[in-house]
Amino acid sequence: MDLTIGCTTRPYSSLPLGEACRRIASAGYTDVAVFSNDGQVAVRSDSSADEVAEARRIVENAGLRPSMLLGRTNLDMGLEAAVQDYKRLISNAAELGIDWLLDCGTGKEEYYDDYYELMRRAAPRAEEMGVNVVLKPHGGITLTPDDLLRANGRVGHPSFGICHDPGNIIYYSKGELRPEDDVARVAPAVRACIIKDCVIVDGKPDVIVTPGKGLVDFETFLGGLVRNGFRGPLYVECVGGRELDEIDVNVEKTLGFVRGMLEGL
Repeated sequence: MDLTIGCTTRPYSSLPLGEACRRIASAGYTDVAVFSNDGQVAVRSDSSADEVAEARRIVENAGLRPSMLLGRTNLDMGLEAAVQDYKRLISNAAELGIDWLLDCGTGKEEYYDDYYELMRRAAPRAEEMGVNVVLKPHGGITLTPDDLLRANGRVGHPSFGICHDPGNIIYYSKGELRPEDDVARVAPAVRACIIKDCVIVDGKPDVIVTPGKGLVDFETFLGGLVRNGFRGPLYVECVGGRELDEIDVNVEKTLGFVRGMLEGL
């Protein structure tokens, strides 16, 4: 099955963006999700036009397409200001060339209603700019599959959807929830997917593990997505390893792992 398989820059978060992208391209990927490198995400709501253009140049010079960007809401500044801030982020994301703006929601319960309202107000800007905002499970407002579906329904806009993350379902529930159990129910709202595994050691969850080596049953999970209409991109977020050469090997192996899984479907 021919679905886009990209890689986030998270495995190389300690490296500059350009070096991360060169390693991702060398592993065989065509697309990159720009996460934090050298302590910050290269494109943010407060990035200048020159900074956005430079980030795009760096990614494209490595031979990659910057198709996803990690974003964030800033609800601490108040709803009205946060909406304008997020609209600036969307505009910068569009200038970067991305299709998917990845959001992690909020862990502060007092902001839940404001979060939904922010997304409702920002979604028309996303549609105008050709950007899709996708919300991933990250605890808090997106702890469970029901939370993901609730967010999708409350925002209710075609430029807003879900980015599933099976490893995070296990991580934030500490193993009490399994992503495979609800995948068929969530799949119609899923626009993109993170490839991430998780292990639990002595009661502590850990996602710095190469996909296929942890608790996620990827064959069941991806099969459930695809059989229920998923045709979006997938992005590898985490692999095991501490040294760069080990990370390089695992990033490349994961591409083969996911390709093989999709071919089997």
